[in-house]
Amino acid sequence: MSDQGNFVAEWFGHRVYPIVSRHPSASVDQLAARCPFLSAATREDRQCIKSAAALGVCTISSSSNGTRQDWLVCPYRAVDPLLILDVVDRLFGVEPAPGRVVAPGPTLSQEDVRSEILARTAAGGSAVIFLQDKLGGEISLPRTPQSPELSFDITLVEVRRAESKLDISQYGILEVQTMDFHGSYRSAVQNLQDALRLHGEGFPDALAANSRWLRENVEGPNIANVFKRTFYQMMLKFQIGSLESCAGCVLALPQSVWDSWQRHLGAPELLQRPDGDFALKRPGTESGEHPPAWIYIFDIDTETEASPSPIVIRKRIATDADSVGYFALKVAPAAAVGQSGSSGLVTDRIKLRLSRWWPQLWRALAE
Repeated sequence: MSDQGNFVAEWFGHRVYPIVSRHPSASVDQLAARCPFLSAATREDRQCIKSAAALGVCTISSSSNGTRQDWLVCPYRAVDPLLILDVVDRLFGVEPAPGRVVAPGPTLSQEDVRSEILARTAAGGSAVIFLQDKLGGEISLPRTPQSPELSFDITLVEVRRAESKLDISQYGILEVQTMDFHGSYRSAVQNLQDALRLHGEGFPDALAANSRWLRENVEGPNIANVFKRTFYQMMLKFQIGSLESCAGCVLALPQSVWDSWQRHLGAPELLQRPDGDFALKRPGTESGEHPPAWIYIFDIDTETEASPSPIVIRKRIATDADSVGYFALKVAPAAAVGQSGSSGLVTDRIKLRLSRWWPQLWRALAE
């Protein structure tokens, strides 16, 4: 069977392409339309919040970068303890004993969570509470005459005890970049729902034998639009990450999105840092010990038998707004208009286009 095209890769958190998960929790979540990621974060069952046309779709498998990769289409897929805890340690530093509590905002209503935070902070430790759209709500900055309205994907709030009272010491920002796809997943979602209803326990076998159901009318990623829509917001938040009250900003990109953005950033060469991480820095500048911004490159680990598949961090890249702006607004445009090669690339293309209507013009302009 052909593997050409774009396929729904994870449905309600569990793999359906290129293999079909047979983990017992897969059928439980799919039958209940349950989101395993929101459910794990809030410690209570939560259904998928996506519209009917995209219900349950977490990732799309596409070869738009030349090789088949998973593309995240739901931000809640990235609410993974490994990613959240790593970002917390990166922004606020590793907390020595007695350590810290990390929890989403809605769990503050639970008595055991409140008790743990009070005990940990009383002993000199800390708590980090994170807020997201469906996990307590986004934190937004209102527009002003000189700035636009701005919302943070995930706000990380560090809480410590000061003079016997709990207080916010710092906050951090975590942005998770998903990918938009052209068209709709409606047909593939309907196929999945029908197959689950009709085949019951035989659903994994039926799906494995009919992977075409997963690609029906699923179009490719809208790479250029996502970068253009994201870039300005990314620059603003990286700049906010440099403020004294902010512990920093992390932009978490799936490996597929990072690969697709290389042309938009002038295919920059990453510098190796002494700590094993990387740096994206404007030439002539240093990354410093505490950079205001980080780009995390992550992927879904499909090599394990766990379901849902865990997230694995591929790279951590220290950067700042000025450096990202340099590569996106100076290096990439210079390459686009041929300043590093043929300086007449733009004018050559103009001449070629005009010659369609006036063939003699090309010869006249060349003389």
